[in-house]
This record gives sequence, structure tokens and C-alpha cells, in this order.
Amino acid sequence: MRRASIGMMAGVVCAGWAALGLATPSTQIWIPSTDVQAFNVWHLGLDNYFRSSGNGHFTPGERDPNVYDAGLTVGVLPFEAVKAEVGVDYLVNGTAYDDHPFYFNAKLGVPEDALGAHVPALAAGGFNFGTESKKGSAVRTDQDIVYGLAAKTLPSFGTIPSLGRFSAGYYAGNGDVLLDKNGEEANTGILASWDRTMSEISDKLWAAVDYQGGRNALGGLSVGAAWAFSKDVSVIVGYDMWAEPSLAGSDTFTTQLDINF
Repeated sequence: MRRASIGMMAGVVCAGWAALGLATPSTQIWIPSTDVQAFNVWHLGLDNYFRSSGNGHFTPGERDPNVYDAGLTVGVLPFEAVKAEVGVDYLVNGTAYDDHPFYFNAKLGVPEDALGAHVPALAAGGFNFGTESKKGSAVRTDQDIVYGLAAKTLPSFGTIPSLGRFSAGYYAGNGDVLLDKNGEEANTGILASWDRTMSEISDKLWAAVDYQGGRNALGGLSVGAAWAFSKDVSVIVGYDMWAEPSLAGSDTFTTQLDINF
């Protein structure tokens, strides 16, 4: 299953600094995954992030803005052992960031066992390459995050089914943009996730938990499940718990529609 797109979030905080944002490579619920789109397969992701609380963290007394993201990703390498994808997202949330709504991403990956038996999947890429990078701008979108990931699916043993796939990695971004709630640089962190097709119930059902470290507006824990209506259409429903609400806003419910064509 091609994982849902990450989506994006942004808020005006800390003297006008923009908070949360992720242009969307192939992902788990929130963080990137080692999955890479197949050659010449286009993926449309329509993601919504709805606030779970009416309590405003950006403007007291006002609900933090919901976020809507439409992303398009395509596989660009015609190989099985090495794959690559590029993508662009259009994001709006009703703030000044809507004046710079486009964000770009790219990923290069190697599937599990492609380099030899028992070798994990590997991926490296970047996301949140925004179009506003002027120093001093109140709406900078150039988070410019790069990352590396490894993932391994545990095998089944006799009647004991596989426990699923475990992923781990690290990211680093623009230290002028990714800050903590005190305005100090907070541009690095770990990436970790678990995901599994719940075949005991249905091969169409998939579940995941992922975590992004860092005391910035991206850090948090997400949980969710997906249902595949066909091999090309699936929907994720999830919940995001942000580590720094003063930067990211209140927690969000997310729905993510994914269509391959």
C-alpha cells in the first residue's frame, strides 16, 4: 500500500514565525517512510487536518486553523532495485502562508532485500522546500528538511505472524526556521514508526504509529489506520498529538485520501 501523504500545518507564532509544515513524500501517518512511488505512477493525496480542540494556541480565544493539503507525487526511476519520486504540495490554512502555498519534495530508496537477503529498506530524501526564503520574512517556508531512514519487516515464525515493519531514522532542517518555543534552533530529531497490514481482520486494513522528535513545530506522535477500497484508492483516519502546542497548535484529527493513477 502506498502510505498516505504527510500533509502540512502552519501557524503564526513567536514574532510571526511559521510553525508546522511538511510537503508530502510517501509516508506513514506523519513521517516519511521508506516506500517510494513506482515508475510513472502518479499519486494524488488529499489531506485534511481538523483541530480537536477549540482552544487557540496561536491567538487566545480563537480556534487554531485547520489545514488542507493537495499533493501530487510521481515515480521517476524505471528500476526495481532503486526507486525515486518527486512531488509538490499545495497547502492552505487561511493565514498569510497561503501567499506561498507550494512546497517540494524528493526521495531515493532501495526496497527490502534489494541489496541482499535480510538487508533493510533504505531511503534518503528531502521535503518542505518552500518558495519563501527571505531572511526577516514573517512567513518563511524554507524548512529544507533532509532525512535518512531504514526499515525492516519482521518475519513470521510458524503460526506466529509477523509483528510488522519497524522504521528508524533522523532528520535535519533549516536552523533559521525550525525553532523551539523560545526561538532557539531546534532543527534535528529522530524519526521512528511501526506499521502492519492487519491480515487477521482483512488484507485491506493497515495500521501505523509514528513519531517525529524535536521540540519544534513538527515534533509529535501520530496513530492511524487505513482501508484500501482498491489497489489504487485508500483512506487513512488518524490522530496527531503535537509535542509543542504553542508552535503546532492543538492536536488534530486527520483524514487522508490517496489515489494512484
